[in-house]
Amino acid sequence: MTPSALSSPQPFLRVVGLRKTYPSPQGALEILKGVELTLEAGASVALMGESGSGKSTLLHLVGCLDRPDSGEIWLDGTLVSALPETEQATVRQRAIGVVFQQFNLIPSLDVRDNLAFQARISDRLEASWLDELTERLGLSSLLSRYPEQLSGGQQQRVAIGRALAVRPRLLLADEPTGNLDEATGDAVLNLALELVAETGCSFMMVTHSARLAAKLGRQALLSSGTIVEDGVWPGRRGER
Repeated sequence: MTPSALSSPQPFLRVVGLRKTYPSPQGALEILKGVELTLEAGASVALMGESGSGKSTLLHLVGCLDRPDSGEIWLDGTLVSALPETEQATVRQRAIGVVFQQFNLIPSLDVRDNLAFQARISDRLEASWLDELTERLGLSSLLSRYPEQLSGGQQQRVAIGRALAVRPRLLLADEPTGNLDEATGDAVLNLALELVAETGCSFMMVTHSARLAAKLGRQALLSSGTIVEDGVWPGRRGER
C-alpha cells in the first residue's frame, strides 16, 4: 500500500460485505448477499432495483433500524453495526434522519410538534433552524393542523422537516414520493435536495424511478442481493 493510500480519508458511509437473511415459509431467504457500498460526506446516492432486491433492507440496516447477519457498516469512522442497541439508538436520534413512504407522522400531534419531535427527544432542538425549515417547506400556515388535515404532499414535507430538524449527518428516504402524484413528488424531492445540499448531509434514497434517481449524484442498482451497477447514469426513457 502506498503512503498516499494510507493518508486518504475514509468515506463517510462504508458498507462492507453486508448480508441479511429473513425466515420464510420456504426456509431462510437471503436478501443481501455481501453488499459493498461507500458514500462520501455531502454526497447522494439512489438505490434502485426490482421489488425484493434488497433496497429497503439495505436502507434500514444503514439507518440502524435492523442488524445485519454479517458484514460491517461504518459511519464517520465508527463501526455502528457492532454497537449495542442503546448506542445505535443514540446514533439514530442524533446523526440519522429517516423519511418513510407512509410519512409516519404522529396523529395526535399537530404539525409544529411533529416537526420538533425527533429534535426534542434527541435534545437537538434549535428554534431558529426549525423556523427556517418551516418557512422553506411552506408549512408556516399549517402549524396548528393535524396530519389528517393535510394533503399527501404536505404530510411528506412535514416528514422531511422532522428528519432534517436534528441536522443529521445522513438522510435516508424510502420511496419518499411513492404516495404522491408526479408533480407533487418532484416538488417535494427538489426541495429535499436543496435542503440536503445546504446542510451538507449525505443522502441515500430508495426509488423505483430512474427519472427521480437521476436527480441524485449517483445511482446504485441492486439485483439478487448485490449491487451490480454503481455510478452516474441518466433516467431511462419511459420510467417514472
